[in-house]
Amino acid sequence: MTETRVLRIAMNGITGRMGYRQHLMRSILPIRDQGGITLEDGTKVNVEPVLVGRNESKLKELAALHNVEHYTTDLEGIIHDPSIDIVFDASMTSMRYATLSKAIAAGKHVFTEKPTAETLEEAVDLARQARDRKITAGVVHDKLYLPGLVKLRRLVDEGFFGRILSIRGEFGYWVFEGEIQEAQRPSWNYRLADGGSMTTDMYCHWNYVLEGIIGKVKSVNSKTMTHIPTRWDEQGQAYEATADDAAYGIFELETPEGHDVVGQINSSWAVRVYRDELVEFQVDGTLGSAVAGLNKCVAQQRAHTPKPVWNPDLPVTESFRDQWLEVPANAQLDNGFKLQWEEFLADVVAGREHRFGLLSAARGVQLAELGLKSAAERRTIDIPEITL
Repeated sequence: MTETRVLRIAMNGITGRMGYRQHLMRSILPIRDQGGITLEDGTKVNVEPVLVGRNESKLKELAALHNVEHYTTDLEGIIHDPSIDIVFDASMTSMRYATLSKAIAAGKHVFTEKPTAETLEEAVDLARQARDRKITAGVVHDKLYLPGLVKLRRLVDEGFFGRILSIRGEFGYWVFEGEIQEAQRPSWNYRLADGGSMTTDMYCHWNYVLEGIIGKVKSVNSKTMTHIPTRWDEQGQAYEATADDAAYGIFELETPEGHDVVGQINSSWAVRVYRDELVEFQVDGTLGSAVAGLNKCVAQQRAHTPKPVWNPDLPVTESFRDQWLEVPANAQLDNGFKLQWEEFLADVVAGREHRFGLLSAARGVQLAELGLKSAAERRTIDIPEITL
């Protein structure tokens, strides 16, 4: 019988929304309970989570609920525990650089949410630290593993679009202020001093989405807003929302073939949803177009493109949505967070770099930083190359 290798993972910030729901509940526990993963060479690898956080009672409750043996409030101690293989971080952005630096210095492999740091300088420094310590570092790039974007990327690879002209994204939903109805997101998201900011949060995602679907991001022109100036925190106390809750960006992109592409992404916590999914991307090309959300992707070929005529005096008689065809998955696509965790674990065992590492994350921090600068200075800013 093949022996199973068990990787012990210190999961910091696990009582938070993302850490608990996506990483513990939908990724690590399913991997553990399915008996781990089997690598290409037949090696079997399983995981043992160690829950880490500041609230011991919450940790104890989660550990009992999910049959997790170990938990601790001693982050420093667990980082230096020789039995720990991987340190995962989903805590507040303002604490991440220090946590990851300590983990890398201790020789631990790291897997982390983003942004990886509050400044580009710190994000690049983390990438250098990981390179110098020769550890495997992974950063959550979950949206590239979502069924809708997997299908969209497949269309790109198959040449479906011809020459790609543009990509347009719409993201967001209404986050309640917290006064009458409880907010769906933590209050720190709306305080700049605590690391909050729609731009800081989402431009890190958009950078890897644009890179992963289209190509290099060459410039950014962004407009940020704080649409809701007052919100109420978890204790029901009113506070000033100092962080932007919406960001409207235009990006110049370049495909691997050298073609220029225009990107536009609207991101807002102050918008009501009138679309099929909470995030959607439309790619238009000379030979076809496609619209992808989290799960669904529809496409329209050039040969099937209708020829609408603009006439504001007559009602629309055709259903434009019905003229698109759904793109099949043609494969079983698991939870995106879980899929990336499985890929990262395989890279740890193989001792190789993860394809979405700290340098990719640094480019995301760079785009967010320059997006905020663009908004402040009301101008387009070119994005320089990052070198370690």
